[in-house]
Amino acid sequence: MPVYSAPVRDTKYVLNHVIGVQNYSNLPGFADATPDLVEAILTEGGRFCEEVLQPLNRVGDEKGCTRHDDGSVTTPPGFKDAWDQFVAGGWTTLHAPVEYGGQGLPSVVATAVAEYLGSANHSFEMYNGLTQGAVASLLVKGSDEIKAKYVPNMVSGRWTGTMNLTEPHCGTDLGLLKTKAEPNPDGSYSISGTKIFISAGEHDLAENIIHLVLAKIAGAPDNVKGISLFVVPKFLVNEDGSLGERNSVTCGSIEHKMGIHGNSTCLLNYDGARGWLVGEPEKGLAAMFIMMNAARLGVGLQGLAQGEVAYQNAVAYAKDRRQGRALKPEDRDADAKADTLFVHPDVRRMLMEGKAFNEAARALILWGSLQVDLSRKAQTEEERLAADDLISVLTPVIKGYLTDRGFEVAVNSQQVFGGHGYIREWGMEQFVRDARIAQIYEGTNGVQAMDLVGRKLGKDGGRGVRALFDLIGRDIAEARAAGDPAGIAEPLENALQHLQGATMWLAQNGMADPNNAGAGAYAYMQLMGLVSLGWMWLKMAGVSARLKDEPGEDKAFHETKIATARFFGDRELVAASALRRKVEAGAGSVMALPVEAF
Repeated sequence: MPVYSAPVRDTKYVLNHVIGVQNYSNLPGFADATPDLVEAILTEGGRFCEEVLQPLNRVGDEKGCTRHDDGSVTTPPGFKDAWDQFVAGGWTTLHAPVEYGGQGLPSVVATAVAEYLGSANHSFEMYNGLTQGAVASLLVKGSDEIKAKYVPNMVSGRWTGTMNLTEPHCGTDLGLLKTKAEPNPDGSYSISGTKIFISAGEHDLAENIIHLVLAKIAGAPDNVKGISLFVVPKFLVNEDGSLGERNSVTCGSIEHKMGIHGNSTCLLNYDGARGWLVGEPEKGLAAMFIMMNAARLGVGLQGLAQGEVAYQNAVAYAKDRRQGRALKPEDRDADAKADTLFVHPDVRRMLMEGKAFNEAARALILWGSLQVDLSRKAQTEEERLAADDLISVLTPVIKGYLTDRGFEVAVNSQQVFGGHGYIREWGMEQFVRDARIAQIYEGTNGVQAMDLVGRKLGKDGGRGVRALFDLIGRDIAEARAAGDPAGIAEPLENALQHLQGATMWLAQNGMADPNNAGAGAYAYMQLMGLVSLGWMWLKMAGVSARLKDEPGEDKAFHETKIATARFFGDRELVAASALRRKVEAGAGSVMALPVEAF
């Protein structure tokens, strides 16, 4: 059976030493996030995930969700009880505003716990993650009346939320959507249409489900400019806050999927369901993007989460499994007929790649979550804008690159098991199946790459990407001045130069031929992701070099960080030159063949 141990120690290391959460105690919410409180949250959250959610992961995979003839859906055995415990523990309230029943803590604390949830039980985490994203949209775009009616119960976990974009004929191209909204005399709208792939669209965990639905008001332009956003509850809500009659939204079917079986992925039919406008008419895509951007960061976290749990199981197996002999005679166990898998360099390669990715990805996501906090809570408009610029550039990278690499870590961890990784008994194949969806939903990773190249690079005259390059460059200079203990400053500087060169090439050649931007976007996203993880290793190596000889510090822990940073510089950052060449190869050979030649 699979195992999982929440990496609380590593999370604390990043929060306390790498991004320095305590340095922001003058900002709203941060003063309450004392080191003792954060440690207690991480420890107890990790325990809940290890003891309650992780044992249900296989149950969810094997039993799945069940749709009944009346359209209702029950979640796998144990999920409802786990949800009730989750809600009773206040885990849904961590970073929600105090005025709506939340604890008002920084988002970065909730993000740390969300990693543990995703590793322990990806399917379960989605019920909460989608609700948090829906709350984020309502808080920004909802009227006071809508916020008062829906947000407190969503924060408490009594109600959950969804996002409804996709239809059978339109995925990425939302301008094609056909769901209609007809205005009613009382100010509500009648929503009619069919939405597919709606995660957590129907279930038995909560009393009510609050759907955020994209639709076009009658007479609106039949393109993306005509889309509006509506809040459509499963049960109508009375004036006194009690639940009223069932709304006209039903689950027509649940999808039979490759993975995440414990989450109900639904086809929802809206048959004149009553909904209320969120924000302005025909501004729905911008309103929904608040939820989508939160979801994209959350999906990037899922890539790390699956990589982490798969890696942990591969390490445990490699320590126990004996196969073959060490290449060097002096490394062989004289008391056994075979050595553990750890003596084999190729097994070490896969595990080191997993370790180096997981720890850098954790640092990047927590750093990114801190930027989200700062974009809302920093003291000056200049600081808020700077943080928003940085996270805007890196959101598609966090979603796209981290889910690609997280899936790769899951596959390599499965590979460590050999044939045993391919059978269900060990649980590795579930990690691979569950990890795969993160590369697809919330915009496929190719779409993320195009968002990065087509929108984010040129936004505000390139202000965000220039700020990112300057920040990394300054950290490289500081590392060199401090002696660069891991020897990572030089390979990172080389990689950054390749990234800057590829950026200039796209600026010059993408406008001349848009296909050049399209053909190079994915490699460019990989290149920026690689540099971003290298940047995190530069930071961590510097921190550990300073701490390793201090009294009370674990010297071995910090030396391991420095050694892993060196591995990343030696083995990973060298790929930057090849990625740049892919970008600068242009679209010629990609677009050369006629369709008939395929």
